[in-house]
Order: sequence, then structure tokens, then C-alpha cells
Amino acid sequence: MHPSDLEDRLRGRFRVRTETFEHGPLSLEILLPDAAEELIDEAEFDVDERLPYWADLWPSARALARRLLEGPAPAGRVLELGSGVALPSLVLLARGAEVLATDWYADALLFARANAERNGLPALATAEVDWRAVPEELGRFDTVIAADVLYEMRNAESLSLALPRLVAPGGVAVVAVPGRVYRSEFVSRMAWRGWKVEEVLVREPTDYSPAGAQQIHLLTLRPPAD
Repeated sequence: MHPSDLEDRLRGRFRVRTETFEHGPLSLEILLPDAAEELIDEAEFDVDERLPYWADLWPSARALARRLLEGPAPAGRVLELGSGVALPSLVLLARGAEVLATDWYADALLFARANAERNGLPALATAEVDWRAVPEELGRFDTVIAADVLYEMRNAESLSLALPRLVAPGGVAVVAVPGRVYRSEFVSRMAWRGWKVEEVLVREPTDYSPAGAQQIHLLTLRPPAD
């Protein structure tokens, strides 16, 4: 496989590595920065505690991708929040879905687009978005997805405010969360707003856990009927 011009440019800026994601007949080779800690910008962290979480392929993203490969492909417009290298968006793109991957790191979106190209997928639409302040022009989506974005209390607050502005009537949000302390706070906030929340636990293989797998909470959230 010959690297695209975009991938060539990324290889010129970053030390890189690849990870393979496989589920059923689908196999994707994902290009990533070699070491996320090398990308930490102390000035950015001092301003907004920004860390390059996007530069890893987390178990929650893999678990969400598997969930999205099961059953019918989502109809209508799909939005991924905090996408990083956007594995869940890529698997939906492979299924023919109309997807917009968003992140507040421009480099994350460059890797996401490069990965669509290197795996022979259609071009992936991306946009720089801070979902703590969702722009109105973004519009509403039939499906909104996110993986491992509830790092802190402020993330739970922001996501609980963003989803009602982003999910279309009759739509759905699917959020994958490991054992983050603020998951229950997020669920409580959505239930208080009248959203129906369903939760399924899955185990995703990982090297991060002594048990060899991490427990992931897959949350399916639907807005009030009115």
C-alpha cells in the first residue's frame, strides 16, 4: 500500500506506528503517533489542561466500533465527538454511513483522514469542534457517538448540555465509557433531562489491564419523545 500525500506529510512531522482493528470481515490498519507523551504541549496544558489523548487508540473506541458494526448501519447523519483518530467513524464510513468526525485537535483530524485514505475508504468529513461550545451551524444529527470523553466533571457537564443540541428528534447517542468516576454523574444528568438511558457492559481486550481486558460501559441515550 503506497502512503497518500497526507500520510507522507504526517510521517514527516511525527514518529508513527500502526495498530490493527479487526471485527468480523472488517480489518483496518490505523496510523498513530508513536508516543502520545511526546506531543504534550505545556503551554496548552497551562491554559486549558489540554492533553493529546487523541494520539492513542483506546479500548473504548474499539468497543464502540464493534458496537457500530453490529446490526443495521445508522441511517441519516452521524456525528462523532472527540473523535481522535476516529476509529468509530471509520468503521461507519466502511458501512456507507454519512459521518462527520470532530475533534479540537487539528492533527487528530489529519490522522483520521489519512487513515480513511490508507484503508481505501471514502473521504472522511472532519471539522474542528470544541463540544463544550457547540456552534449552532453544526446542526442536528440522527446519531451522535463518542468514546471515552468523560475524563472530568466538566466533561460530564458539557456533554449533557451538548447532546440535546446535537441529537435530532427521534435520534440516538451512543457513548462508550470505561470505569470513569463521572459516568454516573453524566447518566444522572441525562435522566434528569428526560432522556432514556440503556447501559450494556462489554469487555475489550487491552494491554492496560492486568486482567487482559477492560470493562466498557456502552450507553445508548434517546431524547424525550416531545
